[in-house]
Amino acid sequence: MKRMVFDEANPAPSGGPQPKGQDPLLLRRLLRAKDRMDAFSQEDWPVSRLAGVSGVSAAHFARSFRQAFGVPPHRYLLSRRIERAKALLRDTDLAVTAIAFDTGWNSLGTFGRTFRDVTGENPGAFRIRARAAAPEPGQVPACYLSAAHRPHLTMAVSEKRRQDGDDKPTGTQALEVP
Repeated sequence: MKRMVFDEANPAPSGGPQPKGQDPLLLRRLLRAKDRMDAFSQEDWPVSRLAGVSGVSAAHFARSFRQAFGVPPHRYLLSRRIERAKALLRDTDLAVTAIAFDTGWNSLGTFGRTFRDVTGENPGAFRIRARAAAPEPGQVPACYLSAAHRPHLTMAVSEKRRQDGDDKPTGTQALEVP
């Protein structure tokens, strides 16, 4: 079994140590799976399917992907779907339902809840605000605009939802009225 050596001078995007000397062939395989997720983010990508694209076991893929890119595969796919949905909301007149299904969500409710958890606002409110605030892109390449608007998912959406829920009063708590 290969032992990983960490380099503290070059932290990973997640803030942890960057693996030093990771197998270039494995990195190339991981990039192949990442590119496939980017190209077909609307499709279902369970870890077993991604591992098949990479030619490694599911557990090894999940561990190596997180180590190489700083986020688990599911969270990476989630950020790409939200990024694509934000671009469609901002740049097209498609219905929110159509955008939800075009970006790979099987349920409008799940799309709306996850979108709100990640961006802080529902898709309709995001569309109104983004269109009012955004001037014409002009000479800025689309890839730079996409990168600037990419959601940064440093924690799982369910964990964020749980933290936000701790801040809200429950039905049994008394609300203070001024």
